[in-house]
Amino acid sequence: MKKYITPLILFCATVLTTLFAGALQQGINLLKEPFRIWEGYPFSLSIITILLGHEMGHYFASKAHRTKATLPYFIPAPSIIGTFGAFIKMKSPILTRKALIDIGAAGPLVGFFLSVAACIIGLRMSKIIPLTRGGEDFFVLGDSILFSLLVKLILGDIPAGYDVVLSPVAFAGWIGLFVTSMNLLPVGQLDGGHIAYALFGRFHSYISRTVIFLIAFLGIFYWYGWLVWALLLLFLGLDHPPVLFWENRLSLSRRIIGGVAFLIFIFTFVPAPFKF
Repeated sequence: MKKYITPLILFCATVLTTLFAGALQQGINLLKEPFRIWEGYPFSLSIITILLGHEMGHYFASKAHRTKATLPYFIPAPSIIGTFGAFIKMKSPILTRKALIDIGAAGPLVGFFLSVAACIIGLRMSKIIPLTRGGEDFFVLGDSILFSLLVKLILGDIPAGYDVVLSPVAFAGWIGLFVTSMNLLPVGQLDGGHIAYALFGRFHSYISRTVIFLIAFLGIFYWYGWLVWALLLLFLGLDHPPVLFWENRLSLSRRIIGGVAFLIFIFTFVPAPFKF
């Protein structure tokens, strides 16, 4: 039972913090009306579902390859989204490249499809409003290729001087796509790092260092948050531990999975996620 207690406590705490964040996004003053926290459920339910789907994708893929893994650990946080995400811990080594691709790609693939669903549903509930002209700053989310296509498909062309105010569900979908792209960076032991190592072996080291350089470049010229992310990845390590059994060849299906994951990364990546 002990192995369930900590994940359950963290999950419940994250439900509360994401409810809190969702209520604040709707302009609710929780100091005056604390019981209205439940009105944050559209965002909370959406982001929890996306994060849980991502981690359970990893979990079940690990089980399929007889790799020991913990249940998801959610990270509650006093932030605009109420969480710093979730993770699972591998408690035994990953044996083969096939397993590495399956485990690395399962989470992002599930999270991606759940995020797209949230975006489609949420954009239908979003509003197009005129931008106030008074010289004030506006907090704007950057668009990935995919999100721009979804906005155009669902809401049509946005007239000049107007912008989209995302519904809580659409905002959760945007966050889900952003988290997916960050996890698919082919660096270290991120999900994208697992996939890159399984596909390219020792060349992963060169890919990892090149990507860190590009992230630092983006941090200088586009969004300072990338510098923080680059430093964190440097601290965690850029290399990948070897698998125990290196197959001579990967099957075509696994190479296709790796290619699909790379395309998802390209279509969900946002050079400047947050700007004014």
